[in-house]
Amino acid sequence: MQKMRILVVDDEIDLCEILKFNLELNGFKVNYVNSGEKALKEDLNLYDLFIFDVMMYGFNGFDLLKVIRLQKKIITPVIFITALSDEESIINGLQIGADDYIKKPFMIKKVIARINKILERSNKKLNTSSFNFELILDTMKKRVLIENLPIDLTRKEYDLFTLLYNKPGKVYSRTEILNIIWGDEQFVLGRTIDVNVTRLRKKLGKWGACIVTRSGYGYYFDDRKIETLKTQLKAV
Repeated sequence: MQKMRILVVDDEIDLCEILKFNLELNGFKVNYVNSGEKALKEDLNLYDLFIFDVMMYGFNGFDLLKVIRLQKKIITPVIFITALSDEESIINGLQIGADDYIKKPFMIKKVIARINKILERSNKKLNTSSFNFELILDTMKKRVLIENLPIDLTRKEYDLFTLLYNKPGKVYSRTEILNIIWGDEQFVLGRTIDVNVTRLRKKLGKWGACIVTRSGYGYYFDDRKIETLKTQLKAV
């Protein structure tokens, strides 16, 4: 079984080494960096959980979490481990998207217990809300799986699939899709949407039929086709 990956961000190198040593003893794969700026240079989609200090020089933990949640749209669980113990700091951390808050000094057993609980909760949520038989949208790792195997999507193809999949039945016009996914990028034409949809359908194989063209309007995800596909698969 693949090890769960954790990124520790703390400017105390000794503490990072302690966490890395103990967490790896308990079956995790751990990397660490010593600043928020360095954390943002990492491929953050590779990790299953983040552990952030709050009081770091320069880019603090709160700022780092805001960037991850609001700009990068990453929902990977985050635990703050910090010497700040006032109620206002704890509430602030939770309100901006942290999943847990552990005060320094801490017992490593407590940290491991919290990590396991959060990962279990995240995996349960993933399996119950984003599973459609043979088609899985894994928002934590930014990927789409078919028959438990990830398919090779570009960033735009993944974003397009996620947009349609999360709002089944909602028709998005080409203009809406361009504004949501391509934003302010220049020299992007409506034809770009058609090309990406064609590529996405091809990569999805039989599941590509779930992405439907509404002539004169745009595209939508038809989740009703999943039942039909399931019946066809059983008949094979």
